[in-house]
Amino acid sequence: MPPPEYKQLVDEAKREIKEINPAELKRMQEQKQNFTLIDVREPDEVAEGTIAGAKPLPRGQLEHKIDTITIDKNEPIVCYCGGGGRSALAAQSLKKMGFKNVTSLAGGYKGWKNGS
Repeated sequence: MPPPEYKQLVDEAKREIKEINPAELKRMQEQKQNFTLIDVREPDEVAEGTIAGAKPLPRGQLEHKIDTITIDKNEPIVCYCGGGGRSALAAQSLKKMGFKNVTSLAGGYKGWKNGS
């Protein structure tokens, strides 16, 4: 179980960023909206399954390697992880780096798989 400080960090990040639910992400995909989907999970997690079209970039490498995925600060970006915590932190970090249109997938990959 993560320490309470982690929950505090995630809660703070969620207050500063926008979250979308799996239904909103599905709608964006169906409407072929222009956005970049970033899977911030670790490679072993990605190997167990991913959302179609996602670009893998582990949370620990995000700030250092985001330029391998995009340098467009206005491009819509959706981050996701396993349950929504790391992606909230990732979205917050990208926002601090000047990316203007970053969201996090609430519930992460688990929520996506469960259709919630």
